Amino acid sequence: MAPLRFTKMHGIGNDYVYVDCFSQTLADPSALARRVSPRRTGIGSDGLILICPSRVADCRMEMYNADGSRGQMCGNGIRCVAKYVYEHGLAPRHVLHIETDAGIKTLQLHPVGKRVQRVTVDMGEPILDGRRIPVAADGRVVDAPLQVDGTMYHVTCVSMGNPHCVIFVNDVAALSLEQLGPRFEHHPFFPERVNTEFIEVLNRTQLRMRVWERGSGETAACGTGACAALVAAVLNDRADHRAVVQLNGGDLDIEWRNDNHVLMTGAAEEVFSGEIDV
Repeated sequence: MAPLRFTKMHGIGNDYVYVDCFSQTLADPSALARRVSPRRTGIGSDGLILICPSRVADCRMEMYNADGSRGQMCGNGIRCVAKYVYEHGLAPRHVLHIETDAGIKTLQLHPVGKRVQRVTVDMGEPILDGRRIPVAADGRVVDAPLQVDGTMYHVTCVSMGNPHCVIFVNDVAALSLEQLGPRFEHHPFFPERVNTEFIEVLNRTQLRMRVWERGSGETAACGTGACAALVAAVLNDRADHRAVVQLNGGDLDIEWRNDNHVLMTGAAEEVFSGEIDV
């Protein structure tokens, strides 16, 4: 069997191994995600993303977390998908429609010459109803008390196509996410596990964020999480409707517009390409 070609890409440090399935097939992507993701024994990534043909859009994105579980949506990953299909001639347009498990997303590319450096993604409308996020509560969950291992936290829950729990803290750098993150991810309040964002409000237009992603652990960035963070900050009157979210890997410009859609703008970069035997 011929080796599988791949490309390593990242959006502000949120890195994935990408496989072009327009010209290749992959029998077990979940197993491959577990194989390529380890930093010491694999290629090193937050997971695996497949770039596939679509009958309803320019292409389809399928994502798998580092533990092999399927993810519905990745904001940083979809920007890289847009960069790939544009630069490789699969969909050389400045406005793209990409199918995901969370619906079809519209992306505006900002190329410089033949290269895409930044992409704006219409992430759609945030889901605020508890059962649809999903969490074990009815209605909106805004600044709600939640006890985690004997400590009481106040949480705001949002779905951006995947579930998020946002907690505001005084000093995000001081947190031990290796201990705290799994306690939220596997808490019974979150029936499908959860991505957890810890947010330090610098001012009404700047937020500092660290994130624990379900299935991947702490990552350098999370696009859907940054969107959820701004929505939560607005709902708690801690931020304006447009802000820069500072993550370990870089900054994202997030806007919650009057039409209830959330826009995310950020970088997309290619690291290297190679082949792997599968």
